[in-house]
Amino acid sequence: MRIGFDVSQTGKAKAGCGYLAHSLLSALSQADTENEYIQYPVFGDAFWDTDTSKTLCIKGDSRFSRGPTFSCFNTSKKFWRNPPGDFEKRLGSPDIIHSNNFYCPSALRHARLVYTLHDLSFVENPGWTTEDNRAICFNGVFTAAMHADFIVSNSRTTAEHFLRIFPHYPRERIEAISLGCRFDAQNLPTSSGAFSSMAPKSFWLSVGTVEPRKNHARLFEAYAAFKARHGHVAPLVLAGGKGWLMEEAVAKLRALGIEQDVVLTGYVSDETLSWLYANCYAFLYPSLFEGFGLPVLEAMAHGAAVVTSNTSALPEVTGPHGALLVDPTESSAIADAMTRLVEETELRETLSEQARKRAQHYSWDNAARQMMNIYEKTLALPGFRSTAGA
Repeated sequence: MRIGFDVSQTGKAKAGCGYLAHSLLSALSQADTENEYIQYPVFGDAFWDTDTSKTLCIKGDSRFSRGPTFSCFNTSKKFWRNPPGDFEKRLGSPDIIHSNNFYCPSALRHARLVYTLHDLSFVENPGWTTEDNRAICFNGVFTAAMHADFIVSNSRTTAEHFLRIFPHYPRERIEAISLGCRFDAQNLPTSSGAFSSMAPKSFWLSVGTVEPRKNHARLFEAYAAFKARHGHVAPLVLAGGKGWLMEEAVAKLRALGIEQDVVLTGYVSDETLSWLYANCYAFLYPSLFEGFGLPVLEAMAHGAAVVTSNTSALPEVTGPHGALLVDPTESSAIADAMTRLVEETELRETLSEQARKRAQHYSWDNAARQMMNIYEKTLALPGFRSTAGA
C-alpha cells in the first residue's frame, strides 16, 4: 500500500495539527514495516510554510519519499484548487491520501481519502477564531463529510460532535484513535534553557497559543483573585506562540495589575517545554473547547498536577481522577482549584500520581497501530464517494 501523508504543518512553528501529524508518522515509521509513505510538505490551498525544509522528512528508509513542493503560494494554490489531469500521478499515485490540516481534496479519482478531524470549535463558537480561519476549517470539514472515505477523530467526543452536525455520514466510517505524549517522561531534560533562574515547583504553568478559545482572560482573572487571597504568589508562566487578539490578552494583564507576575515565553523548544512540564507547581489549562487537548496529556505524562476544564474532550482525556475539573467560564472556580492545591497538602501529590497512571493509557505506538488498521479497513470498504453518489 502507498500512503500519501500530509506533513504540511510539521515545520518550525507547528502547533496541534502539526504535532499530531509529526508524532503519528514518526510512530508509523517504527510500527509499519510493509507500507510505503509519500510525505507531502505542501498540502492544500490555505496553509503555506515559507520553509518546507523544516517539515518532517523521514530519511534513510526507501519506503519514505517526498512529495511535490512549489516555488510560491500562488503556484501551490493553483495546483490544489484546479488539479491537473495527472494530479494523482504527481502526488505519487498513492492508494490512500491522509489529510491532517483541515484541507480536504475532492478531486481524487483512484486514491482513497482518510481525513483527520481535529475539532469543531469553529462551529461551536465562530467568535473563537478569525472569519478567514473559520471558513477554511468549515469548508474542509464539510468537504470531508461529502468525500472522505474514512474520518479519524482524535477523541470520541469529537467523533460524536461531527455526527451530530453531519448525521448523514456513516458511523462505521469514523473512528477515534488514542493520541500520545511526544516526550519521553522517563528521560527528562536537566536544563531549563532560558529559565535557569526558576527553581523547580516555583511557578504555575499554562501552555497554548494565545487566542480566545484558550480562555486566557479568565485564567488571568483567576490568577489575580488567587493573588489577592494569598498575597505574594509564584509567577504564572504561559508558554505558547502568539495568536490572534494577543494584544487583548496583554491589555488584560495590565488591567488586572499582574503584568509583572505573568511570564509570556512565546514559542519554546521541546526540551524547554518538557522541563517546564516536569518542574511546574501545577498545570493550568481552562480551555473553553478542545478536540483532544495534547498539552493536558503531556503535562499528565510528566506528573504535573493538572487543573483543566470539565467541557468538550478534556474529561475524556483526564479520566475521572487524573485532574481537577472546573467550569472554565467561572474564573472563581479556577482560583478555587488553585487554592485547593496550595491548602490541601496531599492533593497535589495524589493528582500527580493519578495523572501519570492515566497518561500510560495513551501512546503514539498504539495510535500508529490503530492507524494501520484504519488504512486496511479503508481499502476494504467500498469507496464512499461512489456509494454516496448512488
